[in-house]
Amino acid sequence: MENRNSEQNGHRLARADSHDSYTASEFINSQLQLEADAREALPYAFDHCTQPLGPLRQNLFSCLTCNPPPKSPSDLYTPAAVCYSCSIACHGEHELVELFNRRNFTCDCGTTRLPATSPCTLRIDPATGVKGPVHSQPAAEGNTYNQNFRNRFCGCGELYDAHTEKGTMFQCLGLAGEKDGGCGEDWWHPECILGLERNQLQAKKTEPLLEPTHDSSGNGPETTAEQQEDEDHEDEALPPGFPAEDDFETFVCYKCVDSNPWIKRYASSTGFLPPVLKNDEKILDGHPKLDTDELANTTPLVHQQGIDAAPNGNANSSSPKSHSTPSAPTNTLKRRAEDDEESHDPTQSKKTKIETNQHCYYESLPMPEPATLSLFLKEDFRDHMCRCANCYPNLRKHPQLLEEEESYEPPLSEEDENRRGSVGTGSLLDRGEAALNNVDRVRAIGKSRVPSS
Repeated sequence: MENRNSEQNGHRLARADSHDSYTASEFINSQLQLEADAREALPYAFDHCTQPLGPLRQNLFSCLTCNPPPKSPSDLYTPAAVCYSCSIACHGEHELVELFNRRNFTCDCGTTRLPATSPCTLRIDPATGVKGPVHSQPAAEGNTYNQNFRNRFCGCGELYDAHTEKGTMFQCLGLAGEKDGGCGEDWWHPECILGLERNQLQAKKTEPLLEPTHDSSGNGPETTAEQQEDEDHEDEALPPGFPAEDDFETFVCYKCVDSNPWIKRYASSTGFLPPVLKNDEKILDGHPKLDTDELANTTPLVHQQGIDAAPNGNANSSSPKSHSTPSAPTNTLKRRAEDDEESHDPTQSKKTKIETNQHCYYESLPMPEPATLSLFLKEDFRDHMCRCANCYPNLRKHPQLLEEEESYEPPLSEEDENRRGSVGTGSLLDRGEAALNNVDRVRAIGKSRVPSS
């Protein structure tokens, strides 16, 4: 009896081991699938820090593990951000906040802004001539920081939680930093641009429009699939008074407008939507907003005054490179408007162009309203900004107004012939080696990341 029990236990153990085991082929195939998933999520190579390249417009990440922000926004804090490669290779197991593209920024990894216990493993140590670890180097003096680096966003200064945040946030073009009264390319909630309280908007959303229906037992309200879909859509809907996303390309928040009051005059001109006022009484009172076309018809536009609305000096806009980022949430990005397909008569444009240094297009624009407002800019707004001798100095301070910005992208991950041939072809040994060579990339897909707005 004892021997039979032992044999039965042995058979059961063997069957369990057989059930949980994998063949070498199955294991390698699973690794190759992880590799493919990782390559899709992290398409760019992460073996070089961008610090040697100097200031760039690039995708940044703030590490909350290395630099925990204080509880109070007024407390002293040393902000820092790292490039895409360092976010994976040096801070891949840390809590990160993705800030998306910021201009003129040099990676802070391996500098005095981050603890020496989190060195940069990608740069060459000048003391040894060996790659990494590098720490305590002087930080770049030209970097500018705002509240986003401590995970606070928008004019409301709210802590961002990617798991609870709903709807779309919009990034300001950034005409001034926080020290100069601007926002420094902050991300904004639509309701905060209008001067609405976030809980005020939520309260309006939760107000029942109809009497709730009850289930067949009469015990309580019944929520249908259609009602749930409407509620989900309502969470993402823009508040009344906010322009439709397809009507504008970017925007300048009221903080940056107040720091550059000269730009107010472009409101409602060609290339610009009508001004969006903060604390507009009509919106606060719940009155329905006029649509963009109706507002445009009621606003004295430049072309109605018999003056051309296309100043000389078209921007040399080059198509920006796509800036897909790892773990980029789709609900946080401002969608790019479709290209304008309207055809223009070149002979008519030639007749009506304003010659530089002869006429000031800006002076023909109506005086701005004495109100706090944000500007929403169409895709071609740069073509309609005056570049006469008097106005050009204002534009020169803000290159993003002169031409469309290009953002740096790391090179795509290279796939040599052996790696391409390892999937489904080649010997088992070759396929195994290909999977093992990509173990770092496979691990990277599982590292903790905190997506941002």
